[in-house]
Amino acid sequence: MSSRPDRAPLVGRPFGLRLGLWYATLFVLGAMAIVFLTYVLTASSLEQGDRQLINAKLGDYTAAYARGGLRALTATVRAEQQTAPQRLFVRIVGRNTEAIVLSMPDGWDPETIETASLRLPDGTVVQVGKSTDAREDLLARFRAALGLVTVSIVIIALTGGWLATRSALQPIWRLSDAVQRVVRTGRVDARVPLAGTHDAIDDLTTLFNAMLDRIERLVTAMRGALDNVSHDLRTPLTRLRGSAEMALAAPPDIDRYREALADCVEASDRVLVMLNTLMDISEAESGTMQLRLEQVPLSEVVARAVDLYRDVAESKGVGLSHLTGSAGAEALIVHADRTRLEQVAANLIDNAVKYTPAGGHVEVEVARDGTRALLRVRDSGMGIPAGDLPHIWDRLFRGEPSRSERGLGLGLSLVKAVVEAHGGTVSVRSAPGEGSTFDVHLNLSRL
Repeated sequence: MSSRPDRAPLVGRPFGLRLGLWYATLFVLGAMAIVFLTYVLTASSLEQGDRQLINAKLGDYTAAYARGGLRALTATVRAEQQTAPQRLFVRIVGRNTEAIVLSMPDGWDPETIETASLRLPDGTVVQVGKSTDAREDLLARFRAALGLVTVSIVIIALTGGWLATRSALQPIWRLSDAVQRVVRTGRVDARVPLAGTHDAIDDLTTLFNAMLDRIERLVTAMRGALDNVSHDLRTPLTRLRGSAEMALAAPPDIDRYREALADCVEASDRVLVMLNTLMDISEAESGTMQLRLEQVPLSEVVARAVDLYRDVAESKGVGLSHLTGSAGAEALIVHADRTRLEQVAANLIDNAVKYTPAGGHVEVEVARDGTRALLRVRDSGMGIPAGDLPHIWDRLFRGEPSRSERGLGLGLSLVKAVVEAHGGTVSVRSAPGEGSTFDVHLNLSRL
């Protein structure tokens, strides 16, 4: 039942009214077709019965003529007139067109008699007929009964159409109510209860609830992202404004101006990096990222990323090594955007080096995993708490252990978005104090 007080009746809903009328019309037309066919078959059966009776009587008279000629035939007819009720019209006409025998039941109208005739070998004509009055009277009563049946069918059809339409549209009305609640209140936590019928309406309701779940997650993530963005943008913008204000408030000094401008450029770069990364993630997730696909040796891309971070790792006291996990790993070719793939490898290596303490080690491995190429980055760092694992791919998410390190919290989100834009998958295994292992699977190129 709907909780809305302004629920309109069926007649106030054009779709429901049309659906009910279509149901009633089809039902009535089908029933009328059956009624008409029943009437036609009944009338045909009665007419056929009369014909069979007339033809049977002609057969009897033919047999009597064969036994004893015209004398036996007339005797048979007159005997029937005396011993049996007169149900048939019988006339025997001789060769001189004179009626030898004439039998006409009382009250019969000659205009309503159907006849059949037979000419005997000596030229005599035998006519047998039957009045259609009784048949027409029976059909008239039958038509009256069918008229009552038709009226009953129309009433049943309209009532059934109204009930069936109301029952069929009830789940749709619930969906409409849920949508209106979402539009009216802006809350996406409303859900439509399932009827448990496991039909198309239940499937639609399930999909609608799943859509609301996804919208709720997206809205929640968007609100969280906006909060994080506003927080992370506030720091560089405050620093930029503070540097400019201090430089303006101090006595004129070229060196001071240069230092303030350098700080402003650094803060601006941080803001631009954040916004550009957010744009890249959004484009990759929406499928609008422009990928320049080519045949790319995966080991070559990974080697470039390792060389890029080797000095950073050494300065921090972290070992960084590039492994080939299987024979032929150097020949692994993927159909990908080289620049985007380098971003993936660089972000994973940067993340591993950043959260691995001095004396630790980071291993980057390229190998074949069945029919796919595998890029694995394994570190001996602090690891990720179990509660944070489901959220590390979220935009701007930074767990408590990572707050001490500088970063935007967008690297892993970008990795996931770019890998999935290439049709690949990324996963992680980690535990606090045991390090982390990130696996990227990409489809091998079909040369």
